[in-house]
Amino acid sequence: MTGRILVVDDDPTVAEVVARYLLRDGHEVECVPDGRTALDRALDAPPDLVVLDLMLPGIDGLEVCRRLRERSPVPVVMLTALGEESDRLTGLELGADDYVVKPFSPRELALRVRSVLRRAQGGGLLSSEQGVLRDDGLVVDVSAHEASLRGETLALTAREFDLLAFLLRHPRQAFTREQLLEHVWGWTFGDSSTVTVHVRRLREKIEVDPTNPARIQTVWGVGYRYGDAAS
Repeated sequence: MTGRILVVDDDPTVAEVVARYLLRDGHEVECVPDGRTALDRALDAPPDLVVLDLMLPGIDGLEVCRRLRERSPVPVVMLTALGEESDRLTGLELGADDYVVKPFSPRELALRVRSVLRRAQGGGLLSSEQGVLRDDGLVVDVSAHEASLRGETLALTAREFDLLAFLLRHPRQAFTREQLLEHVWGWTFGDSSTVTVHVRRLREKIEVDPTNPARIQTVWGVGYRYGDAAS
């Protein structure tokens, strides 16, 4: 999967190295040094994915992510420093799809970009499982990569869509966060809080009462399962 990538980083050396690896992967790349320019470029020529450093002059990366998510479901891969766990979780809450911790391997970043693009373009881990999944007004069309609730289209990121489709395809089956990371994200290691954040965001979009969820249920001591909303 290739696409138009907007790289937002005020460190010209980092931006140049990232761009070189992404170009080598066949992407079209544009680099900008600050949040204001990134927002302007994203409006003028919407990219297929944004690689976004959180530490930016002027408008910081978290605010850029929030404003991007208000306008479109464009995938966002964050670049965060090792000690910025709170910012990383905030970025995921705002709708970022993935993150890479600095110092990072440019090759790892390129692989993460490819993975997120594949999901965003309907070629994720569920791409071989076609069909339409339904539950009490919730409709997930895996083939079309679309989801709706009571006739209203749901604005889901690629990760949110894959997580919802996976859980809905396995009703009443409990999964640990680590299992969900492997099945949905394709990671055999990683921060399981990523799953927690995505579950919370999904609940806000599909539950009548997110604080008392009927669809995505917590199984204490295990993880999560998809329940029966009609029960």
